[in-house]
Amino acid sequence: MRRTLIALAATSMFAGAAIAQTAITVQPETFVVAKPTDVLTHNLIGLNVVNDANDKIGEIKDLILSQGDLTGYIVSVGGFLGMGERNVIVRPNAVKVTYVENDKKWHAVMNATKDQLKAAPEFKYDGKWKR
Repeated sequence: MRRTLIALAATSMFAGAAIAQTAITVQPETFVVAKPTDVLTHNLIGLNVVNDANDKIGEIKDLILSQGDLTGYIVSVGGFLGMGERNVIVRPNAVKVTYVENDKKWHAVMNATKDQLKAAPEFKYDGKWKR
């Protein structure tokens, strides 16, 4: 009886170790480390976009991801208190996002005018993108 209990305990110990090894196997590319140049989405949503003359031309409302990659910023332009504004999609490389240490703020600069954004194709939140 004693031998049976010892054998059973040893078997469960080895089985538990085998299960534990299988459960913690993770591919090396699963995890990443944030770099000092990375930006979190909550720092972008609501961020005013200005042009080179420091004129406000829009506001980042949303992000578009395609297969895990950032493919566009949804920028609202025009309007007042949410009335008459329209959304356009701009490529991420068209907007320079930086953190200014002295101000402790994020800044977004785009080489465009408000009129150019107003003339861009409109993006509407409808269908599968309905809010």
